[in-house]
Amino acid sequence: MAVAAYASLLSLSRILESIQSPARLHQVRLDTEQIQCLQEKVKLLLDFLEVHSQRGRQEMEDLARQIADAAEEAEDAVDRHVVDRLRDGSQDESHREAAFSSFCQDIDKVIVKIESITKEVMMVKEEWADLQEQKPIASLPVGSSDVLSSVDKNSTVVGFDEHLVRVMDELTRDEPDLQIFPIVGMGGIGKTTLAKNIFEHPYIVNHFDMRSWLTISQEYDVKKIVLDLLNNVKTKESEQEPLAKLGNQLYKKLFGRRYLIVMDDVWSTNVWNDLKLFLPKNENGSRILVTSRLSNVAVCLSSNKPYMIDFLDEDKSWNLLCQETFSQESCPYPELENIGKNIAKGCNGLPLAIVVLGGLLGKSNMTRESWELVAENLTSAANSEDDDYCLRILSLSYNNLPIHLKPCFLYMRVFREDYKITISKLTKLWVAEGILKPIRGKSLEQVAEAYLRPY
Repeated sequence: MAVAAYASLLSLSRILESIQSPARLHQVRLDTEQIQCLQEKVKLLLDFLEVHSQRGRQEMEDLARQIADAAEEAEDAVDRHVVDRLRDGSQDESHREAAFSSFCQDIDKVIVKIESITKEVMMVKEEWADLQEQKPIASLPVGSSDVLSSVDKNSTVVGFDEHLVRVMDELTRDEPDLQIFPIVGMGGIGKTTLAKNIFEHPYIVNHFDMRSWLTISQEYDVKKIVLDLLNNVKTKESEQEPLAKLGNQLYKKLFGRRYLIVMDDVWSTNVWNDLKLFLPKNENGSRILVTSRLSNVAVCLSSNKPYMIDFLDEDKSWNLLCQETFSQESCPYPELENIGKNIAKGCNGLPLAIVVLGGLLGKSNMTRESWELVAENLTSAANSEDDDYCLRILSLSYNNLPIHLKPCFLYMRVFREDYKITISKLTKLWVAEGILKPIRGKSLEQVAEAYLRPY
């Protein structure tokens, strides 16, 4: 509800700004002081939600619902007033005066309602300040540097070195025939991370004449896959080309070259059956690297035994958690080590869970209370099936996003799975939807670009 309230306030703020623009002032009659008063109160509530949206659920739910209702009431009043002004040509002066008076009364009612909400807001802020003063913050040992400020995190996941070497050995063996090599494991185990590290490894780059990365997923378009392999941009002209013609171009492009194609997130053998006609065997050591959650798919695709990624053991889990939280493989806060190890153990060796929780812990207060809250959320997520477990873990990350980023994140659902979108297009869409909070001295495009940087 807090996100809905925040989005409603952003929408109202944008409308209030718009109706006061020089181009609109001669079209819409306003009590400027009244509108500016409303704007100030909207800004106060936006600032409050940005800081306190993570507080106790029921308390914030009730307050957020009141805020959303007030914002929507104000927006409705403005909309009615604008419509009335557009009809002015067919109405007499007395009707226009009555309409303006009614609009001012509606805005006054909203202001009174928001003032009442503001009193509750101030009480919440005072209670929060008192709680913060009572919380002891864990301190770094004497002589330690500020490890949390480090941004040079190790790009290779802890415990993956041996996987990296084994799979690379398999891919570069002196066997000339075209081979498919499957990597199998549950969602979040690190299949894509491993495949990406292999794909970008200098030894692999030098070994193969050509490399291509394909994200397949449950729904795929064979023609788009072929165009991706041809490095062609999908246009109206290319869409009209017969698949057989494009496939022939791909065959000629790959013929005689040692190639590596990574097919990430494969859910059935159909995609391989559709694609294999266009891939020359060459007899020069070309390889297809496949990642899949489904062992039966991997077995059907290849005569090679699927490479299974196991869960991390407790030591590797703890090292990875420390790396994600502190950018080092140890905990600089002795008083948090035991609870930290329990959190790592509770991730059951799943790298996705460890990375997500490490990110949360790194941005949290270094207090037992904060870490115990993360541990409680982890326990709740653990009582789920495999796929639900991954979703619940990811929801922890979403729940801890700053509230101004949540509407932008939720907007991503308008795109299909694995859809590629440029930053410039995405920022324009965010601006058009009015889900960005204006910042003095910055354009909305600059605000959007800042949202995409690590926070």
